[in-house]
Amino acid sequence: MTNLLEARDLKKHFPIHSALLRRTTGHVKAVDGVDVDVIQGQTLGLVGESGSGKSTLGRLLIQLIDPTGGTVELDGRELSGMSERRRRPLRREMQMVFQDPYSSFDPLATVGEGLSEPLVTHTDMTAKEREKKVGELLEVVRLRADHRHRYPREFSGGQLQRIAIARALALNPKLIVLDEPVSSLDVSIQADVINLLQDLQSEFGLTYVFIAHDLAVVRHVSDRIAVMYLGRIVEEGDSDEVYFRPKHPYTKALLSAIPIAHPHERGARERIVLAGDPPSPANPPSGCRFHTRCPLAMQICSLEDPAPFAAPDGSQVACHLHTSGPTLLGAPLVELTQPV
Repeated sequence: MTNLLEARDLKKHFPIHSALLRRTTGHVKAVDGVDVDVIQGQTLGLVGESGSGKSTLGRLLIQLIDPTGGTVELDGRELSGMSERRRRPLRREMQMVFQDPYSSFDPLATVGEGLSEPLVTHTDMTAKEREKKVGELLEVVRLRADHRHRYPREFSGGQLQRIAIARALALNPKLIVLDEPVSSLDVSIQADVINLLQDLQSEFGLTYVFIAHDLAVVRHVSDRIAVMYLGRIVEEGDSDEVYFRPKHPYTKALLSAIPIAHPHERGARERIVLAGDPPSPANPPSGCRFHTRCPLAMQICSLEDPAPFAAPDGSQVACHLHTSGPTLLGAPLVELTQPV
């Protein structure tokens, strides 16, 4: 398996300015030292609570915003620090689909004009060729070619999100970052859009980074899952391993919050309610960032930031419960019967 995209020690710190003198008084550490590998032809799912840094990381991966530190490589080409003039041709290979489809389009322009924008910017197609290409793109996402004459307000949210996906496909990209693409849609429409994304991935050999807060949705579409908390990735591994055999207490808490449809199965899962709110990314706690809410926290958790531990199943987890200590011996969390 080949990595299409690699990020190492990626950071994004947003400055905090005082209201009066506009001096920098601190920084919001939205992403703080993240390593990511995105395998070509696969889907990496990013999950976590609101404010965990998922969307910021997605924008950093395709260089919509410049990182404070770290590196990003696409197909072996270093993107960080590259001038916009040199980076512009590479933007054809990286696209993004945003959460709100209505804010993604100009309300005064037809969707055909919106779909034509990347073709005008990055290709030398004639007007007739662009019109033909726009019709083909709409048909690829299961809409009619004559829909190009309509305005965004004339479509439902699900239809407009399909058009946003069509726009992302216009330049035949290698990588598409999907930032909560179905969270604003009805459940039945969510399924249609997810099935469409999977069909397009098979047809065009696409690579996805799928950002969401719902682990059940992410597990359905992803080959690997990375769990973010307060700007860091705390667990990463094969989707089934993360979903059925979680190793980090935070991942286990997220999974316990997934609704269970069948009434007879609802009592089988223990609900884990985390205490308090997530700390501020402007002032993250020392040691493990999750220790202030973790039901299994030990003294070392507040003193030392755990290094990623490589589990035998190929997962990585940043938790002191999985270090090779004299008491824990690297036992998975699901095998612990009581708090340590």
